[in-house]
Amino acid sequence: MNSTVTQLPSWASSSPLMENYYLTEWGVPVTDETGVFERVSLEVFQCGLSWSTILARREAFREVFHSFEVDRVAAMGESDVERLMGDRRIIRNRRKIEATIGNARAAQVLREEGSDLATLIWSYVPEETYAPQVQEEIPSRDETSTRMSKDLKARGFSFVGPTTCFALMEAIGVVDTHLVTSPRRGSSGVFGSDGRRADAATL
Repeated sequence: MNSTVTQLPSWASSSPLMENYYLTEWGVPVTDETGVFERVSLEVFQCGLSWSTILARREAFREVFHSFEVDRVAAMGESDVERLMGDRRIIRNRRKIEATIGNARAAQVLREEGSDLATLIWSYVPEETYAPQVQEEIPSRDETSTRMSKDLKARGFSFVGPTTCFALMEAIGVVDTHLVTSPRRGSSGVFGSDGRRADAATL
């Protein structure tokens, strides 16, 4: 049996779709604005739902939200919200749809201030990541995700609580929560074998 497959966390072993996501994307750095905005948006829709539910609708989300290009999403209005509320291919939650559009507008403001969403999120890379032996040692939120949540909310973002922020950090490689025995451990290149942050210039 493939040793990588035996190391799958329970959430990643529920379907071939989830397994492929874990083995090819989860924990791999995403550092461009569009990519980070997509992950933030998908985490928004995931609130209260399973990740498999979101992943199965990912292509539909990409279609209706213009491939998550910040400026195009920011330009969406009430007629777009109503249209999406009738689209059975996605999660038809008005507050989450409106939050995604609002978050795109907040991302535009970041640019006006000389930064961008990706730069802000990646400014929260901790000096040292986790070294879990078992899944139970991995938190659902921490001090860093709490600070990130407060920062994002202060900048006008919504549906970005500490738990959502921690899931985002795990998904795009800001922290590495792979078990120390997993072949995927360290695959992001963000942290060294000792668990400490690598040179920021390499990100």
